[in-house]
Amino acid sequence: MGKITVSTDVEIYYAEYGSGDSYILSAQVGFAPKGMQQKLAEMGYHVICITLRGFAPSSYITEDYGAEWYDVFAEDVVRVADALGIEKFAYMGASHGAGLGWHLMLNHPERVSAFVAVVPGPHSLKEGTMSFRQMMMQGIIDAPPPFNPPIDDDAARELRRARRAAWLSQLPEADPRERAIDYGRPLMKYKNEETLCEKLRSIKTPTLIIGGADDPISTPELMMRTAKCLPHCKLVMYSNCGHDIDTDIIEEVCDEADRFLRQTERTGRCYIPVDEA
Repeated sequence: MGKITVSTDVEIYYAEYGSGDSYILSAQVGFAPKGMQQKLAEMGYHVICITLRGFAPSSYITEDYGAEWYDVFAEDVVRVADALGIEKFAYMGASHGAGLGWHLMLNHPERVSAFVAVVPGPHSLKEGTMSFRQMMMQGIIDAPPPFNPPIDDDAARELRRARRAAWLSQLPEADPRERAIDYGRPLMKYKNEETLCEKLRSIKTPTLIIGGADDPISTPELMMRTAKCLPHCKLVMYSNCGHDIDTDIIEEVCDEADRFLRQTERTGRCYIPVDEA
């Protein structure tokens, strides 16, 4: 754990799990104590969890970056990698963390070997640009739609959800400077759905999309649209799962991510080489 100075007045906090030369970087507002990042470290990966600028324990931000928030976040990931001497890495993110990943793939494709994109959208810009988080902060919506469907006959999974909910309920109230931030939605600078899809089609990095069939935020339709755009993509969709799939069925999705990362490392492709004489 530590902080890296990325500019004169901004420090970025990171936590480190695992060891070795096979790096996964992940960046989000915050991380649950039990999720994909920690599990992947147990599976042999060297995972760096980066807290986004503007959110404790990284530096607070009062500047509004407008449509550039995700570009700034992506640059911070690269700056952290540079400071830690990491030349090439896989990137893994969920929800807004995956949104950052799209900008990283577009702005720094030379640094990223593979992208594990969990419930990644990205949102259709026809739906607007404000984040669900900020719509709640401003009272535009009372609450987001239910992130996850009821669990069907799995007591251990119910217990895991209950423990996550208890952890969330004990978090301190966010600083007003955090509450004021609206990082919006990824790729919103491209203004419309058509240009957004054009940009997605230009991404050559092997990408694994993991999603839940009952996700009301990163809907199956959005993820299918994205998978159709990407030239090197594998889409895995789970029934009876929603937006918190990365902290829900951790073992399953990490097994899928591990298989994908090992495959792309061997061949640079999403699939096993075709054996055809």
